Amino acid sequence: MRHLLSTRDLDLDTAIRLLDVAEDMADTQQREVKKLPTLRGKTVVNLFFEDSTRTRISFEAAAKRLSADVINFSAKGSSVSKGESLKDTAQTLQAMGADAVVIRHPASGAPQTLATSGWIDAGILNAGDGTHEHPTQALLDAFTIRKRVHGAGSRGKSLDGLAVTIVGDILHSRVARSNVWLLTTLGATVTLVAPPTLVPVDTRNWPVTIGYDLDDALASGPDVVMMLRIQGERMRDAFFPNSREYSRRWGLDDGRLHRLEPTTIVMHPGPMNRGLEISAAAADSPMSTVREQVTNGVSVRMAALYLLLSGDREN
Repeated sequence: MRHLLSTRDLDLDTAIRLLDVAEDMADTQQREVKKLPTLRGKTVVNLFFEDSTRTRISFEAAAKRLSADVINFSAKGSSVSKGESLKDTAQTLQAMGADAVVIRHPASGAPQTLATSGWIDAGILNAGDGTHEHPTQALLDAFTIRKRVHGAGSRGKSLDGLAVTIVGDILHSRVARSNVWLLTTLGATVTLVAPPTLVPVDTRNWPVTIGYDLDDALASGPDVVMMLRIQGERMRDAFFPNSREYSRRWGLDDGRLHRLEPTTIVMHPGPMNRGLEISAAAADSPMSTVREQVTNGVSVRMAALYLLLSGDREN
């Protein structure tokens, strides 16, 4: 694997291989000594042009547990804030000998530009670009679903036949986009539910069903319900009347939670707006995988870095 830029680029075999390697990594994290010597001598740069405590710490933990050297580069207070271009930053990292660059950027397509520009030889890992994609989040979501459904015997398994409903701010969500492509590749059926104002304008080529009524969608008995955060920081207009109205129509409140089958998996990529898109009872229920998703994120990112930087990259 040369780069990890998008889940749309992943075929079924590659996706399952990533999840299987993540299983191996998860097994090593049960040991007393969690560190592996696998990437000793490699340098991983976390290049974050947007704030993200959760994702950055997860990638840092993943790289360190593989014994890589980690450089955290925040755009705030750096040369970037003084006007340095992405090209100049990339060439600086090249001169420092970076082997992998984990990049989060507000502009959709920035990781692709970095990967194809010739400015840097490093493997590029997309940690979220604009409203485009967030592939490792989708991979950790798929990993979490597969583990819940198949248990210890999940290696080699897909998500064939599972019904997944993704609810909320689809328009601004790179998590939703990455999940749509990955979950479909893995054999799941995906339904999107949102206010009409929060559905992207052109979804003709998306392999999904789109609905606007959450109660109708939940009545069909989905296996997985994934709630998305309302991204107020990306909203310049009023996309719904108010928070109370949104919660009443599209929030996973206590009433809707009790109507779900007890085997339903409830997910949220975090950070959660409790009481808006998800109630405290739903977030903390045994059906919820919110904490598992955070734990699994480290294993999945270890797998991605391993496949980017191990011998497979040259071979």
